[in-house]
Amino acid sequence: MDQKRLLAAIALSIGILLIFDVWNRTQNPPPAPRPEQTQQAEVPVPQTPVTPGAPVAPAATPGATTVQADPARPAARVPVENTRIQGAISARGLMLDDLVLRDYRETVRPDSALVRLLAPRGRPEGYFAQWGWTAADGRTPVPGNDTDWTVTGGPLAPGRPVTFTWDNGQGQTFQAEVALDDNYMFSVRQSVRNAGNEAVTLLPWARIRRERTPQTAGFFILHEGFIAVQDGRLTEITYADGKTEAQRTRGAAFENEAAQGWSGLSDKYWLTALTAAEGAEGRIRSAFRHVPDGNVDRWQVDAAPPVPQTVAPGASAAFASRLFAGAKEVHLLDRYRDRHGVQDFDKAIDFGWFYFITKPFFYALDWLFRMTGNFGIAILVFTFALKLAFFPLQNKAYKSMSKMRLLAPKMTEIRERYKEDPAKMQAEMMSLYKTEKINPASGCLPILIQIPIFFALYKVLFVTIEMRHAPFFGWIQDLSAPDPTNLFNLFGLIPWDPPLFLHLPLWAIIMGLTMWAQMKLNPQPPDPIQQKIFAWMPLIFTFMLASFPAGLVIYWTWNNLLSIAQQWYIVRMDQKAQAAKPPAQGGLGGGGGGTAAAAKK
Repeated sequence: MDQKRLLAAIALSIGILLIFDVWNRTQNPPPAPRPEQTQQAEVPVPQTPVTPGAPVAPAATPGATTVQADPARPAARVPVENTRIQGAISARGLMLDDLVLRDYRETVRPDSALVRLLAPRGRPEGYFAQWGWTAADGRTPVPGNDTDWTVTGGPLAPGRPVTFTWDNGQGQTFQAEVALDDNYMFSVRQSVRNAGNEAVTLLPWARIRRERTPQTAGFFILHEGFIAVQDGRLTEITYADGKTEAQRTRGAAFENEAAQGWSGLSDKYWLTALTAAEGAEGRIRSAFRHVPDGNVDRWQVDAAPPVPQTVAPGASAAFASRLFAGAKEVHLLDRYRDRHGVQDFDKAIDFGWFYFITKPFFYALDWLFRMTGNFGIAILVFTFALKLAFFPLQNKAYKSMSKMRLLAPKMTEIRERYKEDPAKMQAEMMSLYKTEKINPASGCLPILIQIPIFFALYKVLFVTIEMRHAPFFGWIQDLSAPDPTNLFNLFGLIPWDPPLFLHLPLWAIIMGLTMWAQMKLNPQPPDPIQQKIFAWMPLIFTFMLASFPAGLVIYWTWNNLLSIAQQWYIVRMDQKAQAAKPPAQGGLGGGGGGTAAAAKK
């Protein structure tokens, strides 16, 4: 029974790691080249029927009129800049459709292009935010995609807001005041003043629009797609599920009204999200929409008041919202959550079910990074600290393993004596374990302890942008990416790019050697099947971890070295203790001196 449990534990550990390996090699290929940054023809945005109380697409409301722009005149663009971003807002349609992140590049090369988050509509990579109104009464002219707004101020920068104004010619003046902080948060106050003779009913809205489905990892380890927190409840919907749900309901894939929260589109490292303005009162209705256009899937996140606003003659109405567009930095999201009231904003980072372990791991590694200046060194120090924390438990396991090594002659004798009677052999084995106070499954304990730590550290390396492009030493320039070296092209000496299944980097080989050395310190399992499994494990793990992030392989290698040192010390101490004992008298068929003999060896 104990052997079966041990085999099951080993099979489970290897099986879980195999799942990750298959994903790393097949489901997470290198990113596709970015589309050309050339201007394409405008793609018409399909109209969404007006539903009272719900956000709608920004196309002109049926029954209402809009003022068309002069096609011969280029759209005015307001520069957007602070120390972290640069871009522009188009005064035609009131769209933030150009945003580049100054702190992040596409690759580790210092001369590679900066990461572009937002791009104008009409391009294959079109991705933008927009603010506008819908005429819920069906008769009031409202600004549309082609409306040219009058700009006051600019460029948009911290402490320098910009105001956009448009008069519909029938007594209503629309205005949007846009402000920017020092990071990635835009604040927008939309207002309308009614100088007409009749009341008007309007619905202000803000939205995020994506013109294509982006390439995603396509695996459960990371969520990409729609994400929202509504009154404390986290909702995550992938693009595939969103399309299915929208087709099923013939409407929005998600729609909900809440007093607190935010909603947006999440990539691995980047986020665009809409939330209420700081200190705002009232509820906001959010929606996630799939907008099909032939064979193209377009995506939209809406935020608006739950019901349209009726503005009496001589009165005004306003709607204030915020847009986050930038990198999912842990401490920055924490700051927006704690200081600016964005509820559970840190959950934009997919720390997973083990959030309570993964996020503290990140804090520890980040603190060590600030102390050492290198995330690789931080991982080494963190691993050493974990070893100290688990030292008593692992010490007990290693002592039990050491005793099993010393009891190997007795165990072999029992197997030979009762090989024709398996039940009796098992009973004698159990009696021996009980007498010597050892646990035969203890050899698997260090690996089982390592598995949750492995997953938590893997999650930190994979989802946190702080680990992106973080160098170690030598050829490791990105701890979140696999080691780029490969044995099968002699580490770059042969000009050949081997296929993924032949990727065997140097750090994975080092890890495999340390694992083999660790296995040699363990006692040989009495069961032949177990012996074969343990003999092949170093090679299996070497190939499995070859495509994992380099930081994870470095962690495993360093952990193995620490374990080897700990095991060697314990084995030496036990051998000395056994050698000091007087020889045992009697025993199983003359085999009683097996332990003492083993100790003398």
